Amino acid sequence: MYYVYILKSIKTGEFYKGITNDLKRRLFEHNSGKTISTKDKGPWKMVYHEECPNRTEARKKEKFFKSGFGRELLKNF
Repeated sequence: MYYVYILKSIKTGEFYKGITNDLKRRLFEHNSGKTISTKDKGPWKMVYHEECPNRTEARKKEKFFKSGFGRELLKNF
């Protein structure tokens, strides 16, 4: 099982979109500075996650949230 997730930086208000097979571990990695692209912008809170049956479907949803329309939807978070 895979998940698409969206994090919001408490410090900057920026969003981060990603996929994982372990939500708790991934959030810990972001908040502990183990992820290079997010280490200077934490702490992070998870504002959305969705279960997907496989990695391919999770990647499709992640790409949607990184698109123009997907970014527009994030303004509601």
